[in-house]
Amino acid sequence: MQYAATQLGRGVVRERKDTRSTRIDLPFAALTLLLLTIGVVMVLSASYARAYYSAATGHNAAYYFLRQLGFAAAGTVIMFALSRFPMSFYRRMSFPLLAVSVALLALVPVIGVAEGDARRWIDLGFTTFQPSEIAKVALILYFSALICRYRAAMSTFRYGILPFALVLALILGLLVLEPHFSAAVIVVAIGGVMLFLGGARLYWFVGVGVTALAGLGVIMLFFPYASQRIATWLDPFANTSGDGYQIVQSLYSIGSGGLFGLGLGQGRQTYMYLPEEHNDFIFAVVCEELGFAGACAVLLLFAALIVRGYYLALHMRERYSFLVTAGVTTLLAIQVILNVAVVTNLVPCTGISLPFFSYGGTALLIQLAEMGIVLSASRGADI
Repeated sequence: MQYAATQLGRGVVRERKDTRSTRIDLPFAALTLLLLTIGVVMVLSASYARAYYSAATGHNAAYYFLRQLGFAAAGTVIMFALSRFPMSFYRRMSFPLLAVSVALLALVPVIGVAEGDARRWIDLGFTTFQPSEIAKVALILYFSALICRYRAAMSTFRYGILPFALVLALILGLLVLEPHFSAAVIVVAIGGVMLFLGGARLYWFVGVGVTALAGLGVIMLFFPYASQRIATWLDPFANTSGDGYQIVQSLYSIGSGGLFGLGLGQGRQTYMYLPEEHNDFIFAVVCEELGFAGACAVLLLFAALIVRGYYLALHMRERYSFLVTAGVTTLLAIQVILNVAVVTNLVPCTGISLPFFSYGGTALLIQLAEMGIVLSASRGADI
């Protein structure tokens, strides 16, 4: 093992000359494609009733499935294409990508598409996308580059905290304007993980925790719907036809699945009962149709992919490759954990998609692009 595992937490590593191989990591690629295939099938099963009854889809029951299938095919091509670029390319492109993502986030309040109480999407004509998805991966790439640049001074405030805090504050400010608090939570978590891996002093994380709690209090004060979501989370059955409707229907879906489920395509809650059944709450459909056994199998596949990602990170020859792989894997883990927690009402309801499963073309493309970057890094791993 060229990368010292005992130094993982502090981000200390010996730099080595790039001796890239020509092969990507096949287990990581296979797990990604398997989860993608299951996810596309579940989109069909979860969405066909809503697509059939919706005039916006032309009453085409396969509308969402065909679009997701097309994006999945395009995303797979992008994933393998990006796996061919060297990690030095991503290091050079980290700042331009961050600048683009910040510019797009700044445009959202101006030209963004509103849905409900939030304005988080930019309309491309054929689809919409959330610039926050680009910002997440851009943050990982840029923070990794900064950590490599300031590796000898990461224990200082000037180089180990200040530049990272300024970038985080800018992105968080733009996310709050939308508002998009779930993305803000993920960005803070990713930023904290990257700083920890980079070698920032541990006492700075205490200060960040206190600041985060204070920020939560401010959010609940100035955004009443945030405090309402917490109240709904604590007792969703208090208003089953109002604020608690979505999570109650999700719990009904999970409970009715039993051990082995009702069967693929046989879910009852997909018949216009469960909102966002093919999007953020698709895991509830997995539980209903595939049962406890099927849901556990899906989670085990995600766990295997995440473990493989960290395994690759620990075996990287280069510091930048280690940081990027660990960051992308952590982002995947956070999104899976939070989505499942929301669907099962372990945390307040918020808009977090399940990677490779939730309907959404551009989000799927970006997720597969992230996997492509990890596959690129895997070419230089000692495995």
